Parts: sequence; C-alpha cells; structure tokens
Amino acid sequence: MKHQTFKYAFKETLPIMIGFAFLGMTYGIYMQQMGFNFLYPTLMAMTIFGGSVEFVIANFLTKAFNPWLVFMIAFIISSRHIFYGISMLERYEGTGWRKPLLIFGLCDETFSINYVAKLPDNVNHQNFMLYVTMLNYIYWVGGAFLGGIMGSFIQLDLKGLGFSMTALFIVIFMNQFMHETSHFSSLSGLVIAILMVYIFGGTMFMPASMLLMIVILYVKSKREAAS
Repeated sequence: MKHQTFKYAFKETLPIMIGFAFLGMTYGIYMQQMGFNFLYPTLMAMTIFGGSVEFVIANFLTKAFNPWLVFMIAFIISSRHIFYGISMLERYEGTGWRKPLLIFGLCDETFSINYVAKLPDNVNHQNFMLYVTMLNYIYWVGGAFLGGIMGSFIQLDLKGLGFSMTALFIVIFMNQFMHETSHFSSLSGLVIAILMVYIFGGTMFMPASMLLMIVILYVKSKREAAS
C-alpha cells in the first residue's frame, strides 16, 4: 500500500514539480545575481519555505537590516497560511509523528491537493498527505539549489518569470473548478479577491479576502444546517 500511496502522491504533484522546479531555479539564479552563492537560496528555501517571502527577504538582505519590517512583511504575505491551517485541523487530526512535518510543509499547492484529493481505497490518506508535503518541499528546495548553482555560470533576464507561479495557480483552480459539484466557493472567492484588490491593494487583499470568505461560508453553512 505504501508503494501505491507514494505513486499516487507523485502523480498528483507532477504539475507542482514543474512549476516549483522552474520558479525555484529562477529564485536561485536571482539570488546569485544579487551576489549570494548557492548556499543562501538553498538554506532559505529549506528553512523559510515560502516562495513569495523568500523573494522579498532576498531584497532586504542587500539593505540595512530592519527585523520588525521583515517580520511585518513576512506576516502579511504569509497570513493566508493561518486560514489554511484552520481548514486542515480536522484532516491533520490523528496523524501522529507526521503532524509537525505536515504543518511545516503546508503551502498553497500542498493545501490545494491535500484538501480536495479524493483517494482510492488502496491509498493511505495520512501517508498521502505526508508524501505530497515532502515531495513539494523537495521540488522547491531542489529547484533553489540548482538555480543557485546555475547562476554562477549563466546570466538571464528574469523579468516576467514570476508569472509561472500565477499560471500554476490558474491550472490548479481550473482543475478544482471542473470537479466541483457546486461552484459557489470558487466563484465567490474569485469575486471577493478582485474586490479586495481594488479596495486594499496588492499587499493586504489576501488576509481581507480570507476573512470575508470565512464569514460568508460560515453564514452559508448555518443557513443550510437550519434548513
């Protein structure tokens, strides 16, 4: 069963591998071009494991150190993980020794797979979540390492390459959308996100969108339970 579970997890993470490897290498090359050797992107990918935060921190490393500013920026960018964590509380229950790894490795793409995956009978759910988490972690760290090495030998114009992760999110969204029985959460999330970008701007729209979505889905669930 372990072999089948790993095989199924690997198949589910193949699109993530392509996106993470490509963007991870971009990050490694970017760090190299900023004057840091391959150890910096590799260690930052291993410990921070947050793509957007890592790109931002790379810029802060070239300026006067301001820990409070770094903390606030990192908290704002990664605040969505609070809501991911709340959503995964029930699924992570009873995972034992796996839980610390599952918590540390929770990212957008891992959440997208582990939360909605419909597994066959021969796949262990807890091991599947662990394999997905660890595979995505390896993809990102490996990409950053390779990019850091490659950056020593090649010079690239990296402008616009960040859109690769946006494209990956669009693919994940469309895959979930096509398999939903109800599109209420997807469409409402899309509308709310666009509205919050307009109101709060690109920095604060994510936590605002998440909070509003929680309120809407909570009210919806209460009405359905009452009826």
